[in-house]
Amino acid sequence: MQNEKTTNQLFVDVTDLPYERFLRFGPESLTEAELLAIIIRTGTSKKNALELAKEVLALASYPRKGLLGLQHITIEQLRSIEGIGEVKAVKLKCLTELSLRMSRATAEEGVKFVTSAQVAAYYMEQLRHKDTECVIVASVDSKGQLISDRRISEGSVKMSLISPREIFLEAFRAKAVNIILLHNHPSGDPTPSHSDILLTDNVRKVGEMIDIELLDHIIIGDNQYVSFREANWFSCTRDSAAND
Repeated sequence: MQNEKTTNQLFVDVTDLPYERFLRFGPESLTEAELLAIIIRTGTSKKNALELAKEVLALASYPRKGLLGLQHITIEQLRSIEGIGEVKAVKLKCLTELSLRMSRATAEEGVKFVTSAQVAAYYMEQLRHKDTECVIVASVDSKGQLISDRRISEGSVKMSLISPREIFLEAFRAKAVNIILLHNHPSGDPTPSHSDILLTDNVRKVGEMIDIELLDHIIIGDNQYVSFREANWFSCTRDSAAND
């Protein structure tokens, strides 16, 4: 009877382990914490890998909870959890980056931009939470199909220092017919600055000369955006620059 109880106890312990559950029932049977526990792999003398995974998910609470919040957690924050060292923290950050890239790669297969609102919605979550300015050039074909996008600058960005040359080098590389320029305002207010207006005008002028049209310049704020095309500011950028 004692042996049977021990055997049953061992059976329960094994099937409760995330790795063994994965092998027996597949990944869809696992919770988010259990999937993370497999990545974390080992725990400490006080906490097993599953308990560590739950602590990681609990840390991801703002601005997104759970798995979606992992992208906003820094390596330093992860390492603040006892049992999560540098190696585990790097693995977890790589996991979130891979997830983002897989999602974007899947989405890009059928992305077609018709309106400024579509463009803003596509890049909103990628840009709205950043603490520094990030500039993206989206290359599109004649039908608005997204060919590729590339981050050309990130950090303490002064829009007036960004050269149209950098932007159109990316457009040439992607064999773009048209381009869309995007950047974020960490303050959350997407109102264009004077530098934003000057850059937009310069890029439009260069685009006209080389036959690659700037379709729009979209500034992302905190869950809001401003589109130069929607606001009909394309027609006044030259006047604004001339009066400077």
